Amino acid sequence: MPASRFKERLHKGYAQTMELCGKPLADEKSRHQRIKIFDSVANGRVLILDGVVQLTTRDESAYAEMLTHLPVLEHGGVERVMIVGGGDLSIADEALKHKSIKEVVLVDIDGRVIELCRQHFAEINAKAFKDKRLKIEVADAFEYLGRKDSKARFDLIVGDRPDPIGPGKVLFGETFYDRIKRALKPGGFATFQTGVPFYQPWEITEALAELKAFFPQSGLYLTVVPSYIGGFMALSWAGKGARLGTPAGLKRAAAAYKKSRLKTDYYNPAVHAAAFALPQWIERLVP
Repeated sequence: MPASRFKERLHKGYAQTMELCGKPLADEKSRHQRIKIFDSVANGRVLILDGVVQLTTRDESAYAEMLTHLPVLEHGGVERVMIVGGGDLSIADEALKHKSIKEVVLVDIDGRVIELCRQHFAEINAKAFKDKRLKIEVADAFEYLGRKDSKARFDLIVGDRPDPIGPGKVLFGETFYDRIKRALKPGGFATFQTGVPFYQPWEITEALAELKAFFPQSGLYLTVVPSYIGGFMALSWAGKGARLGTPAGLKRAAAAYKKSRLKTDYYNPAVHAAAFALPQWIERLVP
């Protein structure tokens, strides 16, 4: 019998296919979205939400480490982190590797995603679930950011949001960025996934235009996540009084990385510095 396959049709006129090892580990509809988890031949264990690849164990480090370690190490004093979404806990796991961080608050609207990822992705999140600094809120992150006790609370906010479809739609747009700004401390940073420029160029232009309207500093850097088909993945950032990618910031990050003895699979200081170098065709997308 031929092996079962999963086909993702995220981009118009293009699709990717993964061959499964055995039957899916989970395949169900939560209150918010369709959740599928399976082992694949080439990409390790895979999380799918509403037909879109969210994470594979083989390359999640290229995404989670770059959204997390890069701003934490440049900032130099991050104590409180909020993760918007991130129910697989890969981002939380990376943030909790920093001993200086006192609190990581993960806010995901879908508790079932968290439950299933705890069950099936222990390889990347078991330590995070055991860490007392982690606080999980099953709630609407948009609503959470607007709470009174969220004002000026966080040094770093990581927008581990899906593409702007389904329950993730509210995590894009001007009102969302205004709430992010409100929840950041002075000198804090926010980082976001901003699509694959090769297939989603408009996401960069629209997101950076909105960030510029709310933050004194903002910009773009790159990573490469093979499972997110299209080559480079764009990660946008916003600063409340500080910039990412400055010579001083890169020097501070390199020194902090050496001192911390972080164990990483993708991130290192050289990759950190190179991430801010944009190919010309991507540079032209920046408003």
